[in-house]
Amino acid sequence: MSWKKNLTITTILAGTTAIGIHLINKAIYVSATLDNLLSHTPENYYEWKFGKIFYRKAGNGKPILLIHDLSSYSSSYEWSYMIDELSKTRTVYALDLLGCGRSDKPALTYTNFLYVQMITDFIKNVIKSKTDVIVTGESSSFILGSCQNDHDIIDRIIMINPSDIQTSAHIPNSKTKILTKLIQLPLIGTLLYNILTQRKTIENLFCTEYFYDKNNISERDTKVYYEAAHIGNAESKNLFASISGRYLTSNIKLYLENLNNSIFIITGSKEKYLETASKYKDILPSIEITSIDKTSYLPQLEDPSGILEQINIYLDDLTEE
Repeated sequence: MSWKKNLTITTILAGTTAIGIHLINKAIYVSATLDNLLSHTPENYYEWKFGKIFYRKAGNGKPILLIHDLSSYSSSYEWSYMIDELSKTRTVYALDLLGCGRSDKPALTYTNFLYVQMITDFIKNVIKSKTDVIVTGESSSFILGSCQNDHDIIDRIIMINPSDIQTSAHIPNSKTKILTKLIQLPLIGTLLYNILTQRKTIENLFCTEYFYDKNNISERDTKVYYEAAHIGNAESKNLFASISGRYLTSNIKLYLENLNNSIFIITGSKEKYLETASKYKDILPSIEITSIDKTSYLPQLEDPSGILEQINIYLDDLTEE
């Protein structure tokens, strides 16, 4: 067989493979977003320098900002069972971080300081006054960094299962950088992302990490998280790539040592979350810690009434506003 025929066959096979991968990726996107569950709430957008930031606003009174956990399948839906109750006495803002949910998902390297800038600008330009903040998990460092960046924008802070101090300090290495570049590839990278964020993976995450009792998991919750991971035709892979590459490193210890805000931590009842919280208190003894019984990583979804009760204790002016 001549080299021309070999080249022709190779080209045809490569083209067919590329088309096949594209169709698979497209089918996953369509099936994941078919129910359009994230679009059932009023839409507001803050035009930030790196993209539009979606947010919900409800109620009147002293402002409170809700920041969801950082993952490519997280969004402000995390707070959906609490917003109505909080809005009875507060002006509630719940946003989708850049790269998440209905916010833009630009193809850039996501870093800790990028989110510090985003949150600082959002408070200054949208909320326009000092605000209390409730934040989950891996996003906790952004709030602490924002406090250090500008002491006049954040009042009290409630962190729900904040990120591990040591893990947050891990920096990129050669292996994580390669993984980032692989995920960023147009076709193969998108397919890899779709495999890593398939519905079964998210359902398993709810069972093993997010919830204490798997019987409390609703099908709607897992569907929304799956949709959030794929809305925008899998553009969330850009954030996923940066997280996988460890580009969101932060020095939480340094942040804490320079803060005088009132800080509270709410944890799930698993021992590992209590141990992580205790490390924060070792650095800043004024931190108060409470555990919500029979909950895990996302108690605001599993036991919203228990979280609201604790918020009322920590932010006891809720009923006075």
